Amino acid sequence: MADPDSPLVRQRYTVGGIVQGVGFRPHVHQLAAELDLAGYVANTAEGVVIEIEGPPDRVASFAAAVVDRAPPLAVVDSFAGQGMAPLGRAGFEIRPSVGGPAATLVSPDVATCADCLDELGDPTDRRHGYAFTNCTNCGPRYTIVTTIPYDRPNTTMASFLMCDACRAEYEDPFDRRYHAQPVCCPACGPQLDTPIEKVAAAVLAGEVVAVKGLGGYHLAVLASSEPAVTRLRARKHREDKPFAVMAADLAAAARICVIDAMAQELLRSPARPIVLLPRRPGAPVASAIAPGSRELGVMLPYTPLHHLLLAAVGEPIVLTSGNRSDEPIAYRDDDARTRLTPIADRFLTHDRPIRIRVDDSVVRAVDGAPYVLRRSRGYAPAPITVGSPTPVPVLACGAELKSTIALARGRQVFVSHHIGDLKNYEAYGSFCETIEHIGRLFEITPAIVAHDMHPDYLSTSYALELSEDRGIEAVAVQHHHGHIASCLADNGVAGPVIGVAFDGTGYGTDGTVWGGEFLVADLTDFERVGWLAPVPLPGGDAAADEPWRMAASYLDVIGEAGASPITVPHWDDVVAMVRAGVSSPLTSSVGRLFDAVAALVGVRSTVNYEGQAAIELEAVVAPDEAGTYPMAVAGSTLVGADLVAAVLADVRAGVAAPVIAARFHHGLAAGVAVMCRRVRDATGLACVALSGGVFANVVLLREVTGLLEADEFTVLRHRQVPCNDGGICLGQAVVAAARARRSG
Repeated sequence: MADPDSPLVRQRYTVGGIVQGVGFRPHVHQLAAELDLAGYVANTAEGVVIEIEGPPDRVASFAAAVVDRAPPLAVVDSFAGQGMAPLGRAGFEIRPSVGGPAATLVSPDVATCADCLDELGDPTDRRHGYAFTNCTNCGPRYTIVTTIPYDRPNTTMASFLMCDACRAEYEDPFDRRYHAQPVCCPACGPQLDTPIEKVAAAVLAGEVVAVKGLGGYHLAVLASSEPAVTRLRARKHREDKPFAVMAADLAAAARICVIDAMAQELLRSPARPIVLLPRRPGAPVASAIAPGSRELGVMLPYTPLHHLLLAAVGEPIVLTSGNRSDEPIAYRDDDARTRLTPIADRFLTHDRPIRIRVDDSVVRAVDGAPYVLRRSRGYAPAPITVGSPTPVPVLACGAELKSTIALARGRQVFVSHHIGDLKNYEAYGSFCETIEHIGRLFEITPAIVAHDMHPDYLSTSYALELSEDRGIEAVAVQHHHGHIASCLADNGVAGPVIGVAFDGTGYGTDGTVWGGEFLVADLTDFERVGWLAPVPLPGGDAAADEPWRMAASYLDVIGEAGASPITVPHWDDVVAMVRAGVSSPLTSSVGRLFDAVAALVGVRSTVNYEGQAAIELEAVVAPDEAGTYPMAVAGSTLVGADLVAAVLADVRAGVAAPVIAARFHHGLAAGVAVMCRRVRDATGLACVALSGGVFANVVLLREVTGLLEADEFTVLRHRQVPCNDGGICLGQAVVAAARARRSG
């Protein structure tokens, strides 16, 4: 007990960040009891508010420990205190949540913790085998919350009334389920519609099963069954794009893939993303899972349902998005039945609604660090904290492919989960829903809307209509400036830097198709100082689907179109189209250069998904080949035709595709290094930011990074958001904010 003769002080602390639904209040309560302090703690819309009273030394100890010893899922962004007059009251209480302006954060969905797994497997525990077991340290968050504060009535668990046993846990500050909003058990919580054992038997029999998960439906088949995987591909209309595999645990994953320390950390992290890993030779999985790739996308179970299913099946399963072709993942039960019945032989569903569809995240380990390719479940909606605050709220609408949106306020940018490609009607509906949901969740009403310069993007149309309807400012951000600004914000750097933005396509300020750009850029402006030498893009967008068209274009540039190693119908017609300038806009795209080389070496002449030719060209690179093709830098241009001429010569000489692919990658990387040196000589800048979807290619990424660092450049790579268009909304948001700060 406190000494009644000691002076008392009272402090009020406001804690911001991810501090609701993660056990923060019971942590505060336990710490106050440990130090024998009085006061209260409460959730509010601005964060967790604590008033603490007692002897000065103990209050100081409390202030130090409340953040240092915070629960594992808590992310404290701010901790502010102010002195108050002591009240002289005894006891500490947890008060009910208080509403108000939304400034708090919502945790991403979190993989099942070790304590809940122990209960799941304990025959004596009342939650033994229960597919919805969770606590304050794990379970659904973002996919079930409808608004804040994050309390049960504001989630899709509102209709499930707690039984007495769960209520006792929920109300006990010393229980790990204290105020765990989704807390439940078999007596009072959601239920599966089919026994796990029956579903497992169907999977083992080769059936396709639609499984309702955390953020939507997945399609599951036995990973070792070639016929089952092939059947799934045919029904889903997904010819070649790799499927993800779920393994029961790390040991099971290690039997099919090579796992280094960082990959292991990613696989076992609370986010539980899909991790791209080298496939072991002879791995017992169907070749149809990832044709044309040396890698497998592997994840571990992240819900009790997944743990139960994998245990019952006894071997890895394919677990891919529940959709047809490029549609968004199905998440509403009626829609799933409509869209997935032609694909799935049976369904495994449950009665807990999903509030927002969220697909799985995809990452890879590169040089001992995470490299995000799709930021979604497990990461969204945690904000990216940027260096300078936006003076007014900003909505950034992103690009057309790999759509994400961002809402920014202060120093926080809320980048959404992966939405999809907006050319798809369902994806555009999800895009609109996501903007509304995140805006309502955090009560952000934008005063500026940022968008890509491309006039035909649906995201651009949305932004301009919103600007007109609400009378708010619209800010156009050039596509590749958005990429570089995203990389700067991702690394907490303001610039200026040398930005290398390589991708498939982006609308340039001159109206041409850019995609191989060297920029001098900061968060406000940019100057285009170098580019890949433009070549015709025969057929426009058709060239992205038929890489042989780019081979025809490049061979015509070097005067070799009449002696092509490629035999396809309409080759002569396309060459004639290029020469006449008909439907052949100029492009500086590095992505299309990769397409040309992939077609010439026989890797891929047509594609079934975006970036396939480049991905498969990377996959065949001979790791021990040191040869390099020459690539000239002529003034402000990198001459891609030089690389194509060297490729053609080696193809005619019968050099193997893996050797040619390696020499091409080395030559392109060397050309990048030469151009960066020239820009440094002209500007004095020695920091390079690498962005754009081409830098998802790890061979090129590592090669360019190594050459630049050897030449004493500082190299910035993406860390928290993708280098592809999935990260571009972050760049748009910080550019719009920087311009708003400049204009005052």
